[in-house]
Amino acid sequence: MSESPRPARGSVSRGLAGAAQWCHDGCLALPGATLDQPFGPHLDVFRVHGKMFALLTHNPRVSEHMIVNLKAEPNEVPLLIAEHDNIRPGFHMNKRHWITVELSPDADFELVEELVEDSYDNVVAGLPARLRSSLDSISRGRSAHRDVPRD
Repeated sequence: MSESPRPARGSVSRGLAGAAQWCHDGCLALPGATLDQPFGPHLDVFRVHGKMFALLTHNPRVSEHMIVNLKAEPNEVPLLIAEHDNIRPGFHMNKRHWITVELSPDADFELVEELVEDSYDNVVAGLPARLRSSLDSISRGRSAHRDVPRD
C-alpha cells in the first residue's frame, strides 16, 4: 500500500473532529487507499489506484456540516436520496453516479460506512484485473464495523 502524502497546512484534514475525522480515517483504512488534494487544501480526495472513490469537504452552500461525495450504483441513487434526508445528488459531480452525504450528528453512520465501502468497491470493480488482484490479498483483513463518531 502506498503512503498518503501529508495534507497541506490549513487543509480539511487538519483539525477534523467527530464525524469528519471518522469518515477520513475510514476512507484511508481501505486497502490501497490514498489521499491527495488536487482541488486545493479544502478538498480531501480519496483514491484507489488513482481512481477517486470519496471527496470530503465543507461547503456552507450545501450544509453547515462536512460532506462526503461517494460513488453509487445509478439505480440506487434515486432511492438513497428519497429515503435519507442527509443524502443528496452529488455536489459538483455526475448526479447519476455520485451522491453527497451530509455528516450531520443525526446521520446513520452504519449506513455512511456502508456507502463509503460500496463507493470503494464500485471503483475497485472497474479496475483492470491485475490491479484488483493486488488489492485482494490486502483486503482480507478488512474489519466489519468501526466505532461511530461521538460529538
